[in-house]
Amino acid sequence: MTTDPLLVFDRGTLRQRRERAARRWDDHAFLKREIATRLVERLDDVRRSFGTALDLGCHGDEIATALGGRATVQTLVRADLGLGFARTAQGPTVVADEEALPFAPHSFELVLSAMDLHWVNDLPGTLIQIARILRPDGLFLAAMLGGGTLWQLRQALAAAESEVESGLSPRVSPFADLRDAAGLLQRAGFALPVADCETIDVEYANALALMRDLGAMGESNLVAERRRGFSRRATLLRAAEIYGERFALPSGRIAASFEVLFLHGWAPHASQPKPLRPGSAAHRLAEALGTREISTGEKAGH
Repeated sequence: MTTDPLLVFDRGTLRQRRERAARRWDDHAFLKREIATRLVERLDDVRRSFGTALDLGCHGDEIATALGGRATVQTLVRADLGLGFARTAQGPTVVADEEALPFAPHSFELVLSAMDLHWVNDLPGTLIQIARILRPDGLFLAAMLGGGTLWQLRQALAAAESEVESGLSPRVSPFADLRDAAGLLQRAGFALPVADCETIDVEYANALALMRDLGAMGESNLVAERRRGFSRRATLLRAAEIYGERFALPSGRIAASFEVLFLHGWAPHASQPKPLRPGSAAHRLAEALGTREISTGEKAGH
C-alpha cells in the first residue's frame, strides 16, 4: 500500500502487463486500432505537415498504420513503456517511461498519443514534459480513456463485492474527467487547448469475456491500493450475473462503454491568435444583436 498521493497506479505492474500483452497483441488490439484511427482523422483537419513526430505509447504501431500513405508526417519516432512492443515497431523506437521522457527540448513538431496517458500518475507533469519537447507552434494530439470508461463494470463489481464479501475495494482504475482535461492542457502551457470526448461501445458475450479481454490488453485494474491476490471466483461470477441482469442488450450480449478524451493543444508561438484585451472591442454585442444594453445593477423591464 502506498502513502504517496501521486502514486495512483502501479506502473511496475503496468510494465509487466505490457510485456505480456505484446505477445498476442494482434488478437486484442481492436480498441487501440479504433482510437488511433479516430485520432489520425482529427489530424487530417490540421492543414500542415510535420517533419518529425513522436508516437507516445505506440503499442503495435497502430498510429503508423492509421497514418498510412499520408504525407502529413515525414518521420515518426515510436516510444513505449514495454520492450516487447518496441521490438516489433516498424521504425525508430525508444523504450521510454511517459513520466520521465528522455527527449531534448524542441525535439518534435508533433506528439501523438493514443490509449496510453490514462495510466500516468502525474498527468500534469507529463503534459509539461510533452510541451517542453515540442518545437514552437508544434502540435500535441492525444486520445486517452476517461472517467466514464467501463461504468457498467464498476457498478456490477461493486454490487457483487458488497454482496459476496461484505465490503468494497478499488477494482476498476480511476481516470481523468473531461471537465479537467482542457484545464490541464492550459496549466501545462499549451496554447489554444481543446478537449472533447467520444464513447465507444463494444459488445461482448458476457462480462467474463470482457474481463479476460481487458487482461489480455494489459488494461485491467492497476490501482496501487487495489486488493492483492486473486479475486474470489464467487465474486466474479456474481458480477457477471449482475452485469447481465442490468446491462444486457436485446441480443443477450452485453455492452461495455469506453469514454475517450481527445486532447488538442499547441506549443506557444508568436504567430498564433491571441485573445483581445478586455474593453478593446470596436463594437458592442448589443448592437450586433439589435438589443438594448443593460448596465450592471439595472433590472430588465425598467
